[in-house]
Amino acid sequence: MIVQPRTQAVMLLTVWLKRPSLGDPMPLTPTEYGRLAQWLEQCEIPIDALVTSGNPDGLLKGLSDTAVTVQRVLDLLGRSAALGLALEKWQRAGLWVITRLDEDYPARLIQRLNAGAPPVLFGCGNRQLLGGRGIAVVGSREADADDLAFTFKLGGNIANQGYSVISGGARGVDETAMRGALEQGGTVVGVLADSLLRAATSAKYRHGLMINDLALVSPCNPEAGFEVGNAMARNKYIYCLADAAVVVAATREKGGTWNGAIENLKQGWAPLWVKHNPDAASGNSALAHFPQ
Repeated sequence: MIVQPRTQAVMLLTVWLKRPSLGDPMPLTPTEYGRLAQWLEQCEIPIDALVTSGNPDGLLKGLSDTAVTVQRVLDLLGRSAALGLALEKWQRAGLWVITRLDEDYPARLIQRLNAGAPPVLFGCGNRQLLGGRGIAVVGSREADADDLAFTFKLGGNIANQGYSVISGGARGVDETAMRGALEQGGTVVGVLADSLLRAATSAKYRHGLMINDLALVSPCNPEAGFEVGNAMARNKYIYCLADAAVVVAATREKGGTWNGAIENLKQGWAPLWVKHNPDAASGNSALAHFPQ
């Protein structure tokens, strides 16, 4: 995978390149990266100069951020060998990468999250789908048969209306909505919290990827395993890529579906619809009556 120097710089600064071990520098969070990028812009230092100048230490003179220290940045930039090995492996699997500096980076993520937008997105498949019209469909991994039947039909209906289904790729509601859309000849964006490399070579996604009806994307290292924190953080990206969202099944005050929906309601990223549930104690009923 051949990437521009500016992409190399952003990846070195923000991406875990291997399983963390004691003493490894901590990649910058989206907010920390935003502060550094703003400082570089104010100093008229192009970010690619950090990897091309041969003197990043000199360029960073004057950086006074208490968290984004000069030494931390230098330690992160010093991982170029590890980045090269990782890029070669990911290229063989057909992965691509886009950063906040690229023209085809999803505009909605920047508009809705500002500095909180992920600096890097890894993906495979049709990257143009990230900027298209889409409806988010989310719900429990443990949804019952009726909810899954509803979800499959909903995914197909969304496809027939010319929208992409945007979901999280988890078993249960997510995968069912994605499958419903693909089987109707629609398009799908799967926002994954882990294991993008494995998903990119999975038989269940192969056809959709081959015919450009599917994009799988993740803000995490493509080889990262499941972590609750990453899964929770990923939820906001599903909503922020969508024109509107549907919650099929949520457990009240518990789990990623509930937390993601509440965050969306508070932030106002996308209009939210909730599948009717006659049980007044259900998460769905609570979301439907959540004060706005």
